[in-house]
Amino acid sequence: MSPPCGSGIYVSRGVALLSAGLTVALLLALVALAALYGNCAGVQPSEQHIPGVTDTASTPPGGQEQARPTGTPEAAHEPVVATTSQDGRPLSGPWNHSRLPPWLVPLHYDLELWPRLWPNNLSYTESVTFTGRVNITVRCTVATSRLLLHSFFLTYKQAEVWGPLTLGTRNATVGRVPVDNVWFAQDTQYMVLDLGQVLQPGSRYELHLGFSGQVLQYISEGLFLDLYTDQGQLRGLIASQMEATFARTVFPCFDEPALKATFNITIIHHPGYTALSNMPQLGQSERIDVNGSRWMVTTFYTTPRMPTYLVALAICDFDHVSRTERGKEIRIWARKDAIANGNVDFAMNATGPIFSFLEDLFNISYSLPKTDIIALPHFDNRAMENWGLLTFDESSLLLEPDEELTEKRARVLAVIAHEVGHQWFGNLVTMSWWNNVWLNEGLASYFELGIINYFYPKLQRNEIFFFNFLHGVLREDHSQESRTVSTNVENFTETNEIKELFNIYTYHKGACMARMLCSFLSQNLFISALQSYLDTFSYSNAEQGDLWRHFQMAIDEQNIIHLPTTVKSIMDSWTYQGGFPVITLNVSTGVVKQEPFYLEKTKNPTLVSHNNTWIVPIFWMKNGTTQPLVWLDRSSMVFPEMQLSDSDSDWLTLNFNMTGYYRVNYDELGWKKLNQQLEKDPKAIPVINRLQLLNDAFVLSENNYIEIETALDLTKYLAEEDEILVWFEVLVNLINRDVISDVNNYAIYPLLKKYLLKRINSIWNTCSTLIRKNVAALQDNYLALLSVEKVFETACWLGLEDCLQLSKELFRKWMADPETAIPHPIQRVALCNGIALGSVKEWDFLFSFYVNITKKEEERGSRLIPAMCCSKEPWILNRFMAYVVTVNPNPFNKTNVIEAVAASEVGQYVAKDFLLNNWATVWERYGPESVDALVWVIGRTVSTDLQVMECLQHWLLPGCYFLRRHHKRMNGCRIYNKPSGSEGDESSAWMLCAVTCGWMLFRQSPPPPRENSDVKDSSTFRLIFRAQENLQMKRTDCQA
Repeated sequence: MSPPCGSGIYVSRGVALLSAGLTVALLLALVALAALYGNCAGVQPSEQHIPGVTDTASTPPGGQEQARPTGTPEAAHEPVVATTSQDGRPLSGPWNHSRLPPWLVPLHYDLELWPRLWPNNLSYTESVTFTGRVNITVRCTVATSRLLLHSFFLTYKQAEVWGPLTLGTRNATVGRVPVDNVWFAQDTQYMVLDLGQVLQPGSRYELHLGFSGQVLQYISEGLFLDLYTDQGQLRGLIASQMEATFARTVFPCFDEPALKATFNITIIHHPGYTALSNMPQLGQSERIDVNGSRWMVTTFYTTPRMPTYLVALAICDFDHVSRTERGKEIRIWARKDAIANGNVDFAMNATGPIFSFLEDLFNISYSLPKTDIIALPHFDNRAMENWGLLTFDESSLLLEPDEELTEKRARVLAVIAHEVGHQWFGNLVTMSWWNNVWLNEGLASYFELGIINYFYPKLQRNEIFFFNFLHGVLREDHSQESRTVSTNVENFTETNEIKELFNIYTYHKGACMARMLCSFLSQNLFISALQSYLDTFSYSNAEQGDLWRHFQMAIDEQNIIHLPTTVKSIMDSWTYQGGFPVITLNVSTGVVKQEPFYLEKTKNPTLVSHNNTWIVPIFWMKNGTTQPLVWLDRSSMVFPEMQLSDSDSDWLTLNFNMTGYYRVNYDELGWKKLNQQLEKDPKAIPVINRLQLLNDAFVLSENNYIEIETALDLTKYLAEEDEILVWFEVLVNLINRDVISDVNNYAIYPLLKKYLLKRINSIWNTCSTLIRKNVAALQDNYLALLSVEKVFETACWLGLEDCLQLSKELFRKWMADPETAIPHPIQRVALCNGIALGSVKEWDFLFSFYVNITKKEEERGSRLIPAMCCSKEPWILNRFMAYVVTVNPNPFNKTNVIEAVAASEVGQYVAKDFLLNNWATVWERYGPESVDALVWVIGRTVSTDLQVMECLQHWLLPGCYFLRRHHKRMNGCRIYNKPSGSEGDESSAWMLCAVTCGWMLFRQSPPPPRENSDVKDSSTFRLIFRAQENLQMKRTDCQA
């Protein structure tokens, strides 16, 4: 992100006085909210200890146990406590640390859960509770009279300790250990048991705990309720989400990934429901409660050793389909309507082959006897890999049987592949703690690539990886970013920091690390090392260093691949550092240097020197021939073989196949030779490296490493480019949403139009032929489909007559015969242009479809709304907003119509006026979340003090929600709003900053270019893109 400028806002005196008064009201409201929050935060779970005896737990099958891994920050002895609180509790101790002390090792859980959910009484779901009891068998490693385990928002009726157990004798104990006190450390989410005697090292004990808790609604954490409609009736289900630290909200446990144990799970539920868990059902019986109601008791087989975050259960009345893959049953559960409609068929047909693919790849069979997959109507986490019971949000699993959109099929396939990959990376072998969660997420993400390629062999692996992983994370990552792939465990002091580790760096950058490692080791060596790693740590835990050690073992056992240093040294230089390097080659001298990539490199004088370096593998190509791998392990090195002569045919490119996680820069001669080669014979450079050259050049120019002309020179050859993916990369850089919004009003547009129309005709002819005759030919290449859409959109935006006529032609054919669907890849653009170029007749036709949308057709409705907002007639747009917001709101579609209208050139002014005149109704229709988007709607059209004051009057009170979420990104903006020429007054009103930020972003116009009908390409470059660069510089004041 761009660095903020100094704090403060410059506006006129009248606006400042108004904002100051409103700010006082805002502060009073915040004080009241803070007091209310303080009362809520002070609520504690029950601390009463009510002794009682429950069934004792069994010892784990085979009596297996494992020592706790080292690396725990607490000392391996009970600390001496010197101070106590007023109620006698110690003020300091292990309960103040984020990691459990290594005094006890859990071996087995006997867990019983009883949610009180009745299928015929869903009107009281706000108060659904559950009770439970758990017997935990533990082994004591250090003499202690105090026990710590995790518990959060649970109330206890019973807490007992029994033991020591007699080994080999089931349920035999020598007595009960007195429990003097039970208390809770809320900040670290611990339950603490003070005992009346000391537990002995090497002995086993049982903890017997009875508890109750609340089933959550509206949030997918712990044990939660999901209400939905199926077969026309309101229904409910209960499911679980334990990762990362929510198991402790369902049952008391040792809630760390290294503390694996076996589980016997029992679920008590209404007879009308089916209970699912990690393992197959063992048996069922009935239980009558104190009110005489009948309940079903379902027990399950014992699980393998696994961490608490993989414990899973579901209670539902879903239907299912099943198949057998290599002798193991796979069942997919979903709403009855979804099963009947065939919405799970694609997932059902894909899941078994994915399991078989990974079994063959790793030469390790799937460990459990069955797999259940459940499609939840509402699940915040998209999907979760629970061992034996995978949970998905419906949108990530279900497809219409006739779904033509290959992109959506590929997305569903990728999510399934990711979660099935976790059955090996995460479930079979688990990271020792969350600081190395990339060992789960990064490796599972990486193997999505092979699975997608297995199902879609026409897709190129490198291009898939570029668009699915590398492209996005390189855009986010930089050396000012502190996020790393792996983190030292000592950096974590609070539980809530764990969830921050599930980010683009552990997923996508982690996958990039695996791909880079595979590239310099070879595929065979890479897979061989992973097989050894998985086999060694099965049912156990591993650190990042363990993974590196197995790769090193594979290297040491052969003599073909040679590395400059150990695998650990190479890879630690990437996983423990934030950001990535820019590799710069001087082709005249052969000097290659590395430096950290910074945003806005030359414009930030506060940047400090970065002394760290990466150990960089450089694959490269010279004159069309791949060259041997070289290593850059210092800040600068000389490679004489990379020097180029003056010959026009002499060229080279670094980062061949883009397997390295870095960007590449060249000196002026290096870029010139690449540009010459592209104009002479672009196909001599592989597609993935043409993508890389363009992507690197635009990003480097955007961040002041090279001049914009250098990047634009690379586009001169585009008339000869027939790879639609390369065109896609060019167009997303040249014509993004901001350019479309800003350029329309200025003289830049004709120049940009002239430049691109000279080059786009060839690729347009290819696209239009596909659209008119055989778009189905691309059904197995969703990347090409996305690219066709971008080319189609750009050609129409540039006013290419054939594109506009094709849009009208497709729309009219659809009007004449609604069964003749517009091809999916261009449906959005064709509908928009059909409305923009048509009359009220076309608009009313589309509107008639919208008003008849049902829940099942909700997705289609989300495509119709943006198209209807493309109208050029203000009265039509006003009529549409009024209808949707005030007359007949569609309860199924959540698309913000005001925001959609405001996205167009005509609609932005219409939307602003409508919003200010109907604020209360809009707020009621869309809720507080709409503020995030709608604040910019106002900002785009605000240009006077009077308009700013008008906006403040409508926005400040509801804007409290926006401020609470975004005060950090708003604080520090400095806006100059001086249309009247006044000097203005300074104010610190965040809301005013938000509104005027939007005004600045969209109303500051770039300087017009010189008029010259015969302007040369290079001059056009400067005029168009210097203007855009100036606009971007103004944006950085407030851009998040």
